[in-house]
Amino acid sequence: MTTNHIVLFEPQIPANTGNIARTCAATNSPLHLIYPLGFSVDDKHLKRAGLDYWNDVDIHYHDSLEHFLTFVGQRPLYLITKFANQTYDQVDLSQAQDQFFLFGKETTGLPEEFMRQNPEKCLRLPMDDTHVRSLNLSNTVAIIAYEALRQQRFQGLEMTHHYQADKLK
Repeated sequence: MTTNHIVLFEPQIPANTGNIARTCAATNSPLHLIYPLGFSVDDKHLKRAGLDYWNDVDIHYHDSLEHFLTFVGQRPLYLITKFANQTYDQVDLSQAQDQFFLFGKETTGLPEEFMRQNPEKCLRLPMDDTHVRSLNLSNTVAIIAYEALRQQRFQGLEMTHHYQADKLK
């Protein structure tokens, strides 16, 4: 079974991280946070965005990018950046192993030298760059997470659910 790991490099906006934690809870994706963080994990904005879900997320903390890379080892790692030459749909994400999706901080993205050393790992979401600098981090995470899950046939997720007060019944 494939595990899709969501990794945030030095995230700065607590509400984004809270929203991403909610997406991780919904998709059974471990969340990795690489220090330094631009907020405390006790931040009220972080808790508000992911309050009901924070305890349901498998969260890992890494002291630096180097420590994280040691943790990953030889497992597949994808760098999500607007500077990539290939788009996320050009990669087979249906692998039967752990894979890691690394997202940069909201203001500056991933370190340029690191991306230049790993261009084959860089993936881009198509967009019209003449209108915006970038997509919101939490939206980008959701798009990548669900594309990986789509390719994996949504393994481990409920395709339908019946609620006590089902609005469609």
